[in-house]
Amino acid sequence: MRAMLLREPRVPLEPVELPVPRVGDGQLLIRVKACAVCRTDLHVIDGELRDPKLPLIVGHQIVGTVEGSGKRVGVPWLGSTCGECGYCKSGRENLCDRARFTGYTIDGGYAEYAVADARFCFPLPDTYSDEQAAPFLCAGLIGFRAYRMIDDARRIGFYGFGSAAQILVQLARSEGREVYAFTRAADFDAQRFAREMGAVWAGPGEARQTLDAAIIFAPAGELVVAALRNVVKGGRVICAGIHMSDIPSFPYELLWGERSIQSVANLTRRDGEEFFEHIRHMRIETKRVRYPLANANEALRDLRTGTLIGTAVLTP
Repeated sequence: MRAMLLREPRVPLEPVELPVPRVGDGQLLIRVKACAVCRTDLHVIDGELRDPKLPLIVGHQIVGTVEGSGKRVGVPWLGSTCGECGYCKSGRENLCDRARFTGYTIDGGYAEYAVADARFCFPLPDTYSDEQAAPFLCAGLIGFRAYRMIDDARRIGFYGFGSAAQILVQLARSEGREVYAFTRAADFDAQRFAREMGAVWAGPGEARQTLDAAIIFAPAGELVVAALRNVVKGGRVICAGIHMSDIPSFPYELLWGERSIQSVANLTRRDGEEFFEHIRHMRIETKRVRYPLANANEALRDLRTGTLIGTAVLTP
């Protein structure tokens, strides 16, 4: 099979020919139809996430068909858990210390085939094509977990407007909420995109707005402080990424008033089940840019530089 292989951090992915992977007990062999590119892929490739499996096939937003049955499934970031620890038994399998992750500690979807634990794959709504469904497997699922943490906030700030934000702004609009999109100061294309997708306002990250809650998608710690300046008393700042630069020190008065900061770690299978059930009853549109599998490095470069608007999707 063709694959794009990471041999060591901070080097481009290498196009290679590999044997089709073997399937173990409880696993599925999946012919990859589409794999969306995620900023977490960059964190793995750049060595910002420690101890990846090497060599590694990255990619964790996989849509494909099961060999032998033709059943279509989605493969998310959470690849397996122990099922025995206190976290797993209390419905918090996302925190399992023995969890394994697709495209990080398990080979992922930048290839023609992938192997996944059948228990951690999701059936997908038939109303979405392979390419349309691929961004849901992380941007949608992790975003949905973050979105539920803001409770009943009506005025929501999104810091960084990319793959997850374009999905969540549609959920927010359907519930009568207002989304304020914060981007890099001169990123007028992203601001225009945010307004097109339903944001009531879009502007630079340091701008002042009155918010009930904020979700930080961009991996920039200083945005946590900017968001704290904008949320009202009792407001929440949710950090939705797996990696972020250091948060600068800030005066306690920004946190006072029962404001809070919370991180989002991975996802649970329940998150996925509830998200896909939710979107069966509404239509989520995403802006996508398709790249052939062999152009994975180009897709990653476009994401890194901010020239990509929406979601990159690799197709073998």
